[in-house]
Amino acid sequence: MSEMLKNQVAIVTGSARGIGREVAQMFVDHGAKVVITDKDEDLAAEAVTAIREAGGEAISFCGDVTATDFAKNIIHTTIENFGRLDILVNNAGYTADNLVHRLTDEQFQEMLDIHLIAPFRLIREATPYMRDVAKKEIENGVTNYRKIVNVSSMSGVKGNVGQANYAAAKAGLLGLTKTIALEWGQFNINCNSVAFGFIDTRLTRPKEERGSVNGAQVGIPTKVRDAIINKIPQRRAGEAKEAASSIFYLSSPLSNYINGQVHLVNGGSYS
Repeated sequence: MSEMLKNQVAIVTGSARGIGREVAQMFVDHGAKVVITDKDEDLAAEAVTAIREAGGEAISFCGDVTATDFAKNIIHTTIENFGRLDILVNNAGYTADNLVHRLTDEQFQEMLDIHLIAPFRLIREATPYMRDVAKKEIENGVTNYRKIVNVSSMSGVKGNVGQANYAAAKAGLLGLTKTIALEWGQFNINCNSVAFGFIDTRLTRPKEERGSVNGAQVGIPTKVRDAIINKIPQRRAGEAKEAASSIFYLSSPLSNYINGQVHLVNGGSYS
């Protein structure tokens, strides 16, 4: 195991599968202790078991990140088990697409809740264990870097047909990222965002595979999916591990002088 993240503690939301699971594994492989979070308790338990069997340290905390008490409870559990918090990755999310003239208030609010309000609450709740601890360290001449990575999307950068709710939430997350970077940069806390393009996950798999999130079908019709991929300069979807690598980079000492940035991970696709 590498020791790049030795003894650091990370929370990764939505980490029982997909990109989040890859991120958690990378963190553990580089010496971190990880809190796995997901609504699916069985999948979360499987992830923790796999990490522990490989010699890593992990716990799970399951629940709905949009619940008003989620942030308080997961931060408390993290500190209770590991005594510190060094890395926070706001990764949990999904889509609820519809054309703007058909979007309901509930569909719009749903995307704001999970992609913008939930990350805000987690960052705010982490204040005593990230910002305040860092402030005391600096006063004592100690420098330790801490990282926050918010997972946005190219939809939040350029918009996307059928995703007014999702795009608005992800764009708002970029504003939150830049503001936290301005406020907390003086405490050696780097807050950055990754904006993913077409990554191969449940949300972008062929719709014919009948994947679902919260009981709603997700995915993209094969013909539409193929057309999107053909417009990507690299002519393929990104892999979950490739997406996770960008999050790892922004969570590691390699990015100590990168703050308030939006890291585009899209295979060169900008249109």
